[in-house]
Amino acid sequence: MNINDTFYIGYITKTRGLKGELQLYFEFADYMELDLSVLFLEIEKKLVPYFMEGIKMQNNSTAYLNLEDIDHVDKAKELIRKKVYLSKDKMPERDPDDFRYTDFIGYLVVDEEEGEVGEIIEVQEFPQQFIATVDFAGKELMFPLSEDLILGIDEEEQVIEVALPEGLIDLYRES
Repeated sequence: MNINDTFYIGYITKTRGLKGELQLYFEFADYMELDLSVLFLEIEKKLVPYFMEGIKMQNNSTAYLNLEDIDHVDKAKELIRKKVYLSKDKMPERDPDDFRYTDFIGYLVVDEEEGEVGEIIEVQEFPQQFIATVDFAGKELMFPLSEDLILGIDEEEQVIEVALPEGLIDLYRES
């Protein structure tokens, strides 16, 4: 399996018990909708398939799972911190009207005063708000995705027009 034929869902955080049970932390928003029958773990830059024997989904973005042939804690320990992927054909369908802040990744940010700022490379969720990270001349410029700052969104052209706080861009220029 080629990494371009997969999508990232999370990583193995730890073992549990002596029989090879693993904890998977999901970084994929709709993790409850995933078909986890075959997982691909990135081991030495290659994707290795593992077949699911059992899984207990949790509400805190985790699951406890048993994988085929991983029947002892020593075998399980080798998989800690490995990234986990699924085949793209297992990607859950989403309603086209279901827009999320993470959908802004790849959008070009245009400030009303400064013009083109850069492309959004990451969106993180914090307790009070979502924060966009923009590649600004090789530096990571961060700003909140708040309705107060967003002036307009062009979904077709993937452009988001913003009014960033005065002096924010200057801070990133100077650092």
